[in-house]
Amino acid sequence: MAQLDALVIATELSHVRIAGLEARERASRVATQVGATRVHVVENLGSVEELVSWRDGRTCPLLVISADQLVHTPLVAPLIKALPTLGRDGIAIATVPGEPIVQDLTPGSYAGALLATGSAADEVIANLSDGDSALVARLAAPLRVPHGQIARAPIATPEQRRQAHRVLYRILVKPQDNAITRYLYRPVSFPLTRLLVWTPITPNQISYVVAALVAIGCWLTAHQSMHSALLGTIVVLAASYVDCCDGEVARVKLLSSRFGAWIDTVVDELSSVGYMVALGWHCHLYFGPSYFHTPLDPWKIAIAISVVTYLWTIYCVYYNIIVAVGSANSQDYVGRFEVVPGRSPNTVRLAPAAAKAIATKEPLPPWLDFLATYAPYLVRRDFISWGAVLLVALHLTHLAFALFAIGGVITAVIVTVDHLKLRSLRRSIERRGQLLDAP
Repeated sequence: MAQLDALVIATELSHVRIAGLEARERASRVATQVGATRVHVVENLGSVEELVSWRDGRTCPLLVISADQLVHTPLVAPLIKALPTLGRDGIAIATVPGEPIVQDLTPGSYAGALLATGSAADEVIANLSDGDSALVARLAAPLRVPHGQIARAPIATPEQRRQAHRVLYRILVKPQDNAITRYLYRPVSFPLTRLLVWTPITPNQISYVVAALVAIGCWLTAHQSMHSALLGTIVVLAASYVDCCDGEVARVKLLSSRFGAWIDTVVDELSSVGYMVALGWHCHLYFGPSYFHTPLDPWKIAIAISVVTYLWTIYCVYYNIIVAVGSANSQDYVGRFEVVPGRSPNTVRLAPAAAKAIATKEPLPPWLDFLATYAPYLVRRDFISWGAVLLVALHLTHLAFALFAIGGVITAVIVTVDHLKLRSLRRSIERRGQLLDAP
């Protein structure tokens, strides 16, 4: 879809703010997120001339969103997905699904968004003066497309606005969240996010704050004093809590961007490497170069090896998620892929071969299945940050650094094997003369 026009219908309720955004601004951002190249907020539906002038004879599809409610992307994304089935002169309306989250909405009823193509778009412009609901009521047989979850909510009364906030904040639970993130980090980051959404602070600015906190934490950790190392580790842990907020604010205020995702990713990875180096340098100063009675400084050697393995791991992980997964989030890493049919003849695509990080051929006993599901979380940054605080508090900084170094080597070996298999799989597809769909 090359072009898409979007009309946002403003009403008295359009100035109601939910999570820091007016309803009209939220609807405009939703339109932009689904690909609208031009967005126009219309205050007076009675002025058809204004709409005709804005449309200016364009023939691209027209998206209409009513901003008298909380609107989120799943309201209109299914309409955009259904666009190929509309044809040249079709119209689709978003409808309430069978089991709506907001229970006072009627399943099957018009949900406040429509998409029209060709002459149908012109008819929408010409007959919108009485409102989109009245227009939809006169349509003979529009394509009815149920909206997704957490797509809309009424905001006319204070109770409805409170409910709208509760509905919207449900998007903060990411499917990639592990148990540690969900139960140890999110309960702290959620309240902070609820404060930040009412400020002009952007997700990228939060990422910059995280980077500054990590830099301070690493600087403190790199000192000889055990107390300084503990304080630095606590600052790094605090930064990981703040780091949860940038993505949360982006999702709530519809400010997600690929650039922002990469900033967050780069800060995360540099934080891990920087803290590991700082902890190793602390050990060099505190325990001394002759700690193991060797002629060479073991701490410097371990730091060098760890940096190399960490950087190689980062390369393998991001090759995986960029080339095969199509993501900028390291949590989307997939260890094993299988080849499945693509979207066109003679094309294939890569799909995850297993949902679990540790896959087994036969069903496991419940306790072992639990370990297979949650053991991989122990090597994730969420758990490591808390583990590091505990070990440093016990003055076991050398053990913490050793675990970082050993864990880095083990991880590098695992992702290297995955990387070689992925490369081999891609080469085998090329040898068969098949085309690989982009993720």
